[in-house]
Parts: sequence; structure tokens; C-alpha cells
Amino acid sequence: MADGVNQQPIESEGQGRDVVLSARDVTVAFGSKVVLDNLNLDIYRGEILGFVGASGTGKSVLMRTVLRLLPRRSGTIKILGQDFDELDEPQRNALDMRLGVLFQQGALFSSLTVKENIQVPMREYLDLPRSLMDELAHLKIRMVGLAADAADKYPSELSGGMIKRAALARALALDPELVFLDEPTSGLDPIGAAEFDELIANLRDSLGLTVYMVTHDLDSLFSVCDRIAVLGKKRVMVEGTIDDMLAYDDPWVQAYFKGKRARAIVPQGDGAQHGVSGK
Repeated sequence: MADGVNQQPIESEGQGRDVVLSARDVTVAFGSKVVLDNLNLDIYRGEILGFVGASGTGKSVLMRTVLRLLPRRSGTIKILGQDFDELDEPQRNALDMRLGVLFQQGALFSSLTVKENIQVPMREYLDLPRSLMDELAHLKIRMVGLAADAADKYPSELSGGMIKRAALARALALDPELVFLDEPTSGLDPIGAAEFDELIANLRDSLGLTVYMVTHDLDSLFSVCDRIAVLGKKRVMVEGTIDDMLAYDDPWVQAYFKGKRARAIVPQGDGAQHGVSGK
């Protein structure tokens, strides 16, 4: 538990689940253009939530708003029971340490090695000796399945899959409780994407993470997400399991989950299963 944070009970809702991220009536606009309008969303402890929507609907805007990288016009956002607006700067920094972020394309610093990239959050928030930071960085590198010699490589020397893993290692640098992933499998081949999905699921189970994943990857939604939220019409239109998505009467949702590129849906009477992964 981070020092300096005014700890409050995390909100509980539905079947006793802990709400670790709660957005209420959130509105975000750029000038006269309203991108999100009175949006509501809950994320529960220990789940992998897949957040989807058509291009340009504001998926990344919401994630950046939650992370305070973009301002909101109105509404409240609580993370791990805390409202950033009610905290002073030391308390906000302490709460930031409990979050990890993997941005699109990895967003690694090109002039730093993998090890140095992973150490950026440590240098920002902690006062640790160099030897300990090196040890922790190597631990994170092994944790995400990279070879030990990746530590001294620069991003330009890495494959797309290695960049994703290195960026994930940086997101895990401070042992966060809640991790945000923005299109983590984009640009990966099907095998690499499946391996990355498996890595996320294993890390969630072993580290007790809660994962907020913005994605277009249907395979990720079917294989590792416990729940899905669909953004449309400037708010969350529907949230729930794959079955909830298939039953939701909206043209875009139906086209997305039942379209030509969607997985084949086998009638349940044939004994096949479909839906999101359970824990």
C-alpha cells in the first residue's frame, strides 16, 4: 500500500465485486466537438476488460482522460477508490505508482536501452541504487518472456513483438495493481498476438492484476477478456460477456461480433463453447 494516499474503501457493486475504476457521467470535448457524453463505466478487480468501438469513437480518448492526460469537461473518475481531484500532489504521485500503462506501438524511448526504458518509472518515483534498479529491470524482462540479452538492446534492434513485451515490462516496473493496454496486439502476427494474450492472462493470474485493454482484436476478446464494453454514440452502449454482445440489438455490434471476420459461432447444442475466458 503506497504511502501518502488517503485510502478509502473501494466501491463494491454487483455480486460483491470490487470496483477498481469507476467513471460517472464523464463528458470530454475538444472545443464544440463532444467526444464522450455522460459516459459511465466500471472495471472490477482481477478482470480483463476489453474495450472496443469503431475507429474515432473515443476509446483512446477515454483511456487518456482516465490517466489525466486529457481534461474532462464534467463527471467523476475514481481509481482504486480515490478521486484524483480530491488528492494533493504527493497523494496523486502515490496513486500513479499503482498504475501501469502500455501505449500504442509501445512508445519506448528510442535513445534508451530496454533496461533503461524499464527504469524510467523507477527513476521518476523511487530513490533506488543503480544496482537494485538493474536487478529489478532484469526481473521484469524475464517476467514478460524476453531473453536476458534484450536488456542492452535499443528499440530499433527489436522486433514488433519484442517492443510490445519491453513496453509491458516498463508498465509493470512499479508492480501496479491496474494496467492499461492500448491496442497491445496491433501489428503482431496471429501467433505473436496469441502468445501476448496468453502472457497477459498469465500475468493477471500470477500478479493479481486488473487489466483495461483497448483492442480491435476479436481473438483477444474471445480468448482472454472476462468482460467487454462497447463504446458508441459517445458512451458505453453495452457491457458484458460475448453472449451479451451477440444478443445486443445494434447494427454495429452485430456486424462486429457476427460479421465476416468474426469467429464462427457454433450452436451451443452442439457442445461447443463460445464467450470470454473465465478465471
